[in-house]
Amino acid sequence: MKKIISVMLLGIAIFTFAFSSPALAADTVNGAKVFSANCASCHAGGKNLVQANKTLKKDALEKYGMNSAEAIIAQVTNGKNAMPAFKGRLKSNQIEDVAAYVLGQADKDWK
Repeated sequence: MKKIISVMLLGIAIFTFAFSSPALAADTVNGAKVFSANCASCHAGGKNLVQANKTLKKDALEKYGMNSAEAIIAQVTNGKNAMPAFKGRLKSNQIEDVAAYVLGQADKDWK
């Protein structure tokens, strides 16, 4: 009986790890550097010089459905409207780092 329970628990553990989504292991220090070099010309201090209402502030990110790493990664990778795509210019880990940095700064109100 102990053996059956052990095998079941092992199976549950393997299933849980195999089908759970991985957390982003982003480097916000690197994200700050990448942001400064590639994004700050339009988004300095969380602002938006092209579309003033679509800032990187927390309330605007929430309003426009951009308040997740996945949404920011998609926008930075593929671009949208006036924002250019950075796919090919930045590596995927750099884009993930930028997303983590943006979300962290939004939580701190870009201070």
